[in-house]
Amino acid sequence: MSAIPARPDLARDLLDRAGQARTYRARLQRGLLDADAISRGRHLEHANAQVLRRILADHGWPGPDLVGHQAAEAAYWIALHADHLPDLQSAALRLLHTAAERGQATRQQWAHLHDRCAIGSGREQTYGTQYQLGPHGIEPLPVEDPARLDARRAQVGLRPAATALQHLRHRYARDPQNTAVRDEYDEDDTHPESRRIAA
Repeated sequence: MSAIPARPDLARDLLDRAGQARTYRARLQRGLLDADAISRGRHLEHANAQVLRRILADHGWPGPDLVGHQAAEAAYWIALHADHLPDLQSAALRLLHTAAERGQATRQQWAHLHDRCAIGSGREQTYGTQYQLGPHGIEPLPVEDPARLDARRAQVGLRPAATALQHLRHRYARDPQNTAVRDEYDEDDTHPESRRIAA
């Protein structure tokens, strides 16, 4: 991989868009936005998804060679949170799989988006990366073949499910406000603002 991405312009755009979306989600979660600001934020997220759609059509998955590691992560973050456009998430998932095989994305990213797409279409998740706030706190959304879950997780480089759940619960126990307004979580989501929001 080259140290300088082939498309620094796309990198800047992806980083800027993901940064704005994270700020919007953080303020939304904390109840700091009025109806107009929420509407603008949803418009921003829709615009971000359409920009990602165009990038995917023109370049395939925007991996580190094209946009650098941070912008590739921003592209993944935008795809992961494009729940209002399941066709885009499905297209991103296919391209992300190929990119992971070529070393331009991680298997963990692919597994998270795979689960996100499954949950979004009403299916059980495969790798157990998606969670919700239930009566007993944060708990996994439905998982196929739970007895083999850790074996599947190991195949894509994810830690055991019980360890991941414990870590997630610990992280959000430190900030009770996070769990007060969230309803769905991604296991590897280091940004507490990335709640799944219906468009």
